[in-house]
Amino acid sequence: MIEIPELAFGGLAAGTVSAVALGSGLWRSRRERARLRQEMTGLRHQAEQSARAGAEEAERIRQAFTAELEHLATRRMPAEASRTAHPHVPVPGPVGPEGAATEPVLAALRTAVLQERKRVDAAARAGMRGTTREIQASLYRLQDILHGLQQRYDEPELAQDLYSLDHENEQSLRRAQVAAVVCGAWVGLAREESHLVDAVTGGQARLSGYRRVKLHNHLDPGTALVSHAVEPVAIIAAELLDNALRHSSPDTSVVVNLEHVHNGVAVTVDDAGVGMAPDERAAAQRVVAGTDPIMFSDLGDPPRMGLAAIGQLTRQFDLSVDLSTPSPYGGVRAVLLVDKHLLSHIDPALRPAAASTSPSTRTGEVPRPEPLAVHAEPAAEHAARAERVEHAEHAHAPGDDRPVSVDDQPTSGPDQPAPAVDDLPRRRRRQVSPDQAAMIRPSAAETAAAPARSPEETAAALGALQSATAAARDAARSEGTAPR
Repeated sequence: MIEIPELAFGGLAAGTVSAVALGSGLWRSRRERARLRQEMTGLRHQAEQSARAGAEEAERIRQAFTAELEHLATRRMPAEASRTAHPHVPVPGPVGPEGAATEPVLAALRTAVLQERKRVDAAARAGMRGTTREIQASLYRLQDILHGLQQRYDEPELAQDLYSLDHENEQSLRRAQVAAVVCGAWVGLAREESHLVDAVTGGQARLSGYRRVKLHNHLDPGTALVSHAVEPVAIIAAELLDNALRHSSPDTSVVVNLEHVHNGVAVTVDDAGVGMAPDERAAAQRVVAGTDPIMFSDLGDPPRMGLAAIGQLTRQFDLSVDLSTPSPYGGVRAVLLVDKHLLSHIDPALRPAAASTSPSTRTGEVPRPEPLAVHAEPAAEHAARAERVEHAEHAHAPGDDRPVSVDDQPTSGPDQPAPAVDDLPRRRRRQVSPDQAAMIRPSAAETAAAPARSPEETAAALGALQSATAAARDAARSEGTAPR
């Protein structure tokens, strides 16, 4: 039988064990809760840090994108717009990697600006074409009036004034024609097949400093241009000579050589001017080549249209101009190459070149028929014909592309209506017979023996001839025998 003290001790021991076990469990539970609480605090702190870092990253991205858009709007887009007109303008790159997303914006801007430039350029060209067309028509009418006055009046002072006005009008007509060509208009004249030397000297006659041009003709007599190439070659020659004259000293000469080459004929223009730097020469070569389209707004202010007109004509008429070689005289060398398919041949006996053109240095020129009829003419009739020949030769500037003929009549006068604005006058060389050609032009022996006269000597001879003619008419009128 168990005694009470032992039973109490056992119960006490059991209770103590239970209490210890319960305390241990409570302590572990409290410790676990503390650990969990600490972990939750750490996780909450990490979450706060992550949220703060995410906000900071988002703010950084927003600021970077804002800066990229500002850089795009203030720097890159204006530079890209300027670059469409000036290829040398650099376009800044993006500020950061976020700028890669703005590249399509620049591409779209580039396309839109180029299309708008083309539209505005086409509108400007159309307006300029209409204006130059009216100016050309007016200048052609004025030219016809001046030619009529030149043949109607023979007073020396008045004739010289008329010739000066005619030459000024010719220069204005050239400028209007060049502007029209740059704007895409036709050259403005319908021409027959003509001697190539006539086309070159015709371009020379359209310039104010034509006396400084020294032309050396090494072509076979009768070397000519097909009809549709005559006026383009004259325009190109005039512009090349104009550049040479403008950029060289007034006391120097511009040397022009016409010679046969393997593929046709080369017209070489050399000046002793300031020349061009290599980059300037390369840029000019691109313009005259006519391969790249030229915007009207690319010609400067005021527009420099000479080389642009050459580029238009070389592209339209299958001609070529080379500016890549410096001149041996220190200036610029320009070479116009006329291909074989643009060349033709004219019998120099039936249709001689203009009297004022440079004679060919080639041997074997076709002999002209002997002017037998001249020896059989009465003295008075021969003197009258000589007067008309002298007047016709003086009435044309050196290298004038209008034909010289003793039977030329004015194309307009007080009894003839002026042509309409849209019906531009057309110059055509008249056919002359061998006898007329022999009467107008001297023989080869006479040309070699006679010394070349200066313009002043020619003017003095014309003045003396016209004064003598006027005196003879007054004397005949006083005697009552003047012709009516």
